[in-house]
Amino acid sequence: MATGTYDAEVAILGAGPGGYVAAIRAGQLAKEHGGTVVCIEREFLGGTCLNWGCIPSKAMIAHSERYQHVLHAKEMGIEIEGTVRYDFAKMQARKDKIVQTLRGGIATLFKKNSVQSVEGFGRLIDPHTIEVTKADNTRQQIRAKSIILATGSSVMKINIPGLEGENVWTSDDAVYATFVPESMLILGAGAVGVEFSYVFNALGSKVTVVEMMPQILPTFDEEVAKEAERALSRQGITFVTGSTLKSAERVGDKWVCHVETPKGMQSYEVQVVLIGVGRKPNTEGIGLETVSIQMNKRWIAVDERMRTNIPHIYAIGDITGIAPLAHVASAQGIVAAENCFGAERQMDYRAIPNVVYTVPEVAGVGLTEQQAREQGYEVRIGKFSPRILGRAMAVGEQFGLVKVVAEAKYGQVLGVHICASHASDLLQEAVLAIKLEATLDEMVDTIHPHPTMVEALMEAFHDAAGHCIHKA
Repeated sequence: MATGTYDAEVAILGAGPGGYVAAIRAGQLAKEHGGTVVCIEREFLGGTCLNWGCIPSKAMIAHSERYQHVLHAKEMGIEIEGTVRYDFAKMQARKDKIVQTLRGGIATLFKKNSVQSVEGFGRLIDPHTIEVTKADNTRQQIRAKSIILATGSSVMKINIPGLEGENVWTSDDAVYATFVPESMLILGAGAVGVEFSYVFNALGSKVTVVEMMPQILPTFDEEVAKEAERALSRQGITFVTGSTLKSAERVGDKWVCHVETPKGMQSYEVQVVLIGVGRKPNTEGIGLETVSIQMNKRWIAVDERMRTNIPHIYAIGDITGIAPLAHVASAQGIVAAENCFGAERQMDYRAIPNVVYTVPEVAGVGLTEQQAREQGYEVRIGKFSPRILGRAMAVGEQFGLVKVVAEAKYGQVLGVHICASHASDLLQEAVLAIKLEATLDEMVDTIHPHPTMVEALMEAFHDAAGHCIHKA
């Protein structure tokens, strides 16, 4: 039985980084144009990114990095007496507090922008109505002029023969781990696998990462990915690329994992196996077939305005399969929300930043060198290592590489790829360069502050232009 019907201008299904941002922007517009906004979430505000992904994992990375700083403080002339230890439970408690604080912040922003938050599982029952089933099994119907679907994605089980039972983790499990394993095998060297490899290796685990592709971080520029592999390998992580986990068996309290490698079958005995690959869009059970939403394989098909085949129903984030990144979902959410109120905004995917938060960080935007050549561009390449920068020496963070890909004739910046300390911060200049269709001449004519890490990016632009100042 329905407990009543609520009428809204816009209803958003899902409160992850796409949904909650869409709800806030819709709430702002509703104040100007009239109408109410409802956001439906079955579990926690913030979705996967805030509760199981982006935020808690970055807190764990920060804990591991700080621990390593203390362990190596002597290199900077700082003497620490006694044994340096960490308290993993306290680390996890701090991470949980950060998540709870940010979750409460979203609730506050909802109130400020008059967004009505509804807890429960929502599904479409007609093109304008979402039925919400609540925890007590009561139901409520929400009718809306426009609907934004933002249900995100979830970890997908990978079937490895024999691998089932205790100490088989997903990324969700790793975020809420209660102990640091003495050894672990991580399947997948994408962002998830590589970030967790850094965390647990830094805290003392013996970590082996198995990747099917020939390089770690397969979506990144090859040279930059190799630089990252060198840096992480020096820290003690073992990468096994071009390889497949074929099977596993439980022997005592350990997993014996059988991996097919270019050198033949190899076995690894570990305490924990972390599955760091595979996510599926949360499209089941939300009524897509009821209203005949058009699909693109497993994902919801949308146009550049984030509209589905039903003009007043939009879809954003991971369920579109376009670019499964939190910041892309947020940008799509703003576009969809504004279009609900009559705008004709379109998404621009030319300058999507992508970051892996290891130490050093890895970041990229635009075309890799290989992609640019495959698309027919004649390119100029610029490279620079932070190792000779004064700031890098001062802070003890000299490792890395900055690579610029530019079109040869006019010098338009096509891509920038970085493996270096603070790469996530350095990248934004490159994002703007691509967004604004900047050329190498414009970038080298821009004064950069000294001494900074961003000088590595400046020097790479100079190198691509043919006149790098500090390159021997």
